[in-house]
This record gives sequence, structure tokens and C-alpha cells, in this order.
Amino acid sequence: MTVPSSSEPAQTPEMAHVVERNIQSLLEHQQTQNKDRRAHERIADAITGFAGSMHFIYLHLLLFTVWIVINLGWLPIPRFDPSLTVLAVIASFEAIFLSVFVLISQNRMAAMADYRANLDLQISLLAEHEVTQILKLVVGIAERVEVDLGEVAELSKLAQDIHPKDLMETIETVEREQIENQDKLASDEKEIS
Repeated sequence: MTVPSSSEPAQTPEMAHVVERNIQSLLEHQQTQNKDRRAHERIADAITGFAGSMHFIYLHLLLFTVWIVINLGWLPIPRFDPSLTVLAVIASFEAIFLSVFVLISQNRMAAMADYRANLDLQISLLAEHEVTQILKLVVGIAERVEVDLGEVAELSKLAQDIHPKDLMETIETVEREQIENQDKLASDEKEIS
């Protein structure tokens, strides 16, 4: 029998199969989402991908350098933009369009992130519900075999279902109180100074 090294997590074949299945399922879903992209999203992603590469930087560095060198009169080639106004206009238009393409890609990625966050939340809520049910079962078994659970004072609280709406309202209340406290501290500091 081989002992797994400390850097390798010990996994049973069943666990490895579950992990592999989950990864495969996520990859298939991601491929489906990529195939379902609309044409303008594919174009925006391709342009954004190229614009975010070093090839884009090298190409622009070369083009702008040649443009400037020619139009400064350093080469025996006729100048076509002596004031470099055309270059400035082209660079401005390019910046506008690149910004739009980046925003399109970011919007799509934000929607995917929201989807993944929602999926993560649903899985977490399901896991919390399952753990709650297991705790109720453990408490029932402990009572049946007359085990004293007095040492675990929070067990009855942990065995209660948590409703997401209540949790969100609690988070919002705490955040609101923190903001109010920060505002109060800021106003107190202004009064002192």
C-alpha cells in the first residue's frame, strides 16, 4: 500500500470520478456558452483578445514610430501628415472603439460571473440545508441513545434552517450600521478639527 505524499490529497477512486465528472460537466457547459455567443460578442472577444496582447503593442509601436519618423521628415519619403493630426484622430477613434469592445466583453464576462455566483450560492444553500438535516439526524440519534449534548450549546441553533432572505437582511442591516458609524466618525472628526 502506498502512502500519499503530503502535497497530494488522498482521493478515493469514487471521489476522483466525482471530481472528474464535475470538471467535465463545467467544461461542457462553458463550451456550450461559448458556442451560443452572438456574432458581435465573438468579434468583441477576438478584438479585445488581440488588443490585450503584446503583438498589438509591437504592431502599434512599429506603425506609430514609422508614421512619426516619416512625418518629421527624417526619411527621404514625402510627408503626408506633417502636423500628426491624422495620427491623433486615428488613435482617438481606435481608443473609442477599443473601449466599446472591451466593455462588450466585460459585460458578457460579468453576466457569466453573476451566473456562476448564483450557481455557487444555490450549491451553498443546498449544502447548508443538507448539513442542517444531518445535524437534526445526529441530535435525534444522540437523544435516542441518551448522549448528553449539553457541551455543544450551539447545536440546536446549528440544526435550524437558515432562510436566505433573513441572512441577506441581516447582512444589509450590519452594512448599513457600519456605513452610519463611519459617517458619524467622519462628522465627529470634522467637528473636532
